[in-house]
Amino acid sequence: MPRIRRHHLPPAFFRHLLDRIEQRKIPASQLEPLARWLDTEPEVPDGEWFKRFSRMTVCSEGEFVKTFLLPGQRPKGERVG
Repeated sequence: MPRIRRHHLPPAFFRHLLDRIEQRKIPASQLEPLARWLDTEPEVPDGEWFKRFSRMTVCSEGEFVKTFLLPGQRPKGERVG
């Protein structure tokens, strides 16, 4: 199983994540728990997966975080802990 890739992201990819944070008004208070979780270098499935936090859901496929959803938006894939 891959681990989430946090460093050396392609610039356009990183910009996309920043745009989603801004567009969906993800509170900074939600980014701290995300960072702590990422610090654990979690293993994730190769396919689609998601991780719920109190006021957002992180969605991805494989090693890259791909987007952020708000409560009420439905994620696809396998839920990770």
